[in-house]
Amino acid sequence: MRLARLLRDHAGEVVAVFALLLVQALCELSLPRYMSDIVNVGVVGAQAGNAAYLGHMALVMFGFCVGSLVAAMLSGLIASRVAAAVARDLRRKVFAKVMSFSPAEVNRFSQSSLITRCTNDVQQIQNMVVIMLRMVMFAPVMGVVAVVQVMTMGGGLAWIVGAALLAVLGVVTVLFSLTMPRFKVMQSLVDRVNLVAREMLDGLMTIRAFGRQDHELERFDEASGDLRDAQLFVNRAMTLMMPLMMLVMNVATVAIVWFGSRGVAAGAMRVGDMMAFISYAMMIVMSFLIVSMVAVILPRAEVSVGRVQEVLAVEPAVREPKHPVAPAADAPRGRLVFDHVGFRYPDAEGDVVSDVSFATAPGKITAIVGSTGSGKSTLVQLAPRLYDPTSGTVTLDGVDTRQMSLADLRSRVGYVPQQGFLFSGSIRSNVAFGTDASGTDAPGATGEKDLLRAVEVAQASELVSRKDGGLDAPIAQGGTNVSGGQRQRLAIARALAMRPEVLVLDDSFSALDYATDARLRQALARECADAAVLVVAQRVATVMGADQIVVLDEGCVVGQGTHEELLRSCPEYLEIAKSQLSASELGLKEGE
Repeated sequence: MRLARLLRDHAGEVVAVFALLLVQALCELSLPRYMSDIVNVGVVGAQAGNAAYLGHMALVMFGFCVGSLVAAMLSGLIASRVAAAVARDLRRKVFAKVMSFSPAEVNRFSQSSLITRCTNDVQQIQNMVVIMLRMVMFAPVMGVVAVVQVMTMGGGLAWIVGAALLAVLGVVTVLFSLTMPRFKVMQSLVDRVNLVAREMLDGLMTIRAFGRQDHELERFDEASGDLRDAQLFVNRAMTLMMPLMMLVMNVATVAIVWFGSRGVAAGAMRVGDMMAFISYAMMIVMSFLIVSMVAVILPRAEVSVGRVQEVLAVEPAVREPKHPVAPAADAPRGRLVFDHVGFRYPDAEGDVVSDVSFATAPGKITAIVGSTGSGKSTLVQLAPRLYDPTSGTVTLDGVDTRQMSLADLRSRVGYVPQQGFLFSGSIRSNVAFGTDASGTDAPGATGEKDLLRAVEVAQASELVSRKDGGLDAPIAQGGTNVSGGQRQRLAIARALAMRPEVLVLDDSFSALDYATDARLRQALARECADAAVLVVAQRVATVMGADQIVVLDEGCVVGQGTHEELLRSCPEYLEIAKSQLSASELGLKEGE
């Protein structure tokens, strides 16, 4: 994707800008000719002192000035609107692409880099589009026509313009070679500053708890200092451009006056022509100066275009099927089947989970337990297609999840992650989040009665009743104004409000006390009789009553059955259970 390609959808506006710039250039290029005639004819020529002639010429020149002003204003307005529209469309495309990314693709770029690409890089592109439309198109027209005018005037002074242009190109070449390597470095340094700042804000409590404020400030100062040094180098180099250009232009003006005055004295050139020559020479130098400045600035925008294109070019690992398949009307509802499923993260050496097979059933609770790092969370993330399995199949209601539309699949699977994330808004907007997103035709709940039911089942009724405003009580970004347990319960209520076929709870009871945990499990068993429940848990007490327990060890299934069956047949499960509960609590005899 090049900068020019961004303007394809705005061809009409681009043509209009070009036409207006042409009008502006012709108006401005006409002024030196009229000024020359005023001096040659109205001051020292046949019409010297003729007020009517001078007034007429002044009125014509004023008309050209007004025309140039109007054309410049209209072209600037259209160019700004086009640039803003291009930036808006790019932000939408980048954001839509990022929304389709799996966690692996987000990690490939990092969150801070994606934010920079969607904001800072797009802003660089927007600025460059304005410059392209206003300057890149205007400067060549102005320069070419001015060169033609100079050539037709004669007088033997064209060599001065040529020398000035060579000097301008020399200055720009030197500056270009100095600044170009720094532009890409600057964008990388912006990413780094954002990354360090984000880590500091996310880990603020940990930083304070360990007394590492000074260390983190040094990290931020180092990143910020590197960015400052790069920016200062570029800015210092660029600040030299204008003084050097003004020097070139002033030297060219003095040369034209010096050699032009000799021509006037010799009768080979008139005074008005020399004045017009100076004006045209300045226009030519300024035109090439503008083109040269753009040539220096353009690479930075091209770097930003490349960074944005890098995001847009990524093919998400999880994609919509070309021909989505919906479960049959008479298919079993809520039957999620893992059939010899394996998964490996991109660029990983081995599988996280391997050859896993089990099935859920409506009204039944299936639990997954295992030691830390055994692949429990990764496995359940395959259900709503946050990832796709690298081997085997995951089917819902008899259909491979990869063949179902993502909207249909995710309206049937209610997923509660380990860290229950809440959005800024209210309790109502957070609990109804899944139902609002799935649309009016989806099976989700939309009424307040349904939301209150979901809140009650999730054991969050007390939270709602204690908050001023009830369901309309405000929630801060990330749910920072509620506790960890309250966030988990509201996240569970959000999934329940969808009335899903399969409810996936990924260690979603970890912040709950035992009493609330028990009440929640009882409510789920009572209220979700028509849905399958898939639970990942660390506590054996949470899964003891499950209809089926799947035990994972290093990504493989080492046991499957009820709590009592696994105590007798699965050493790994027995070890986990005995590490948390006593023999009497497990119903075992001492020494077993």
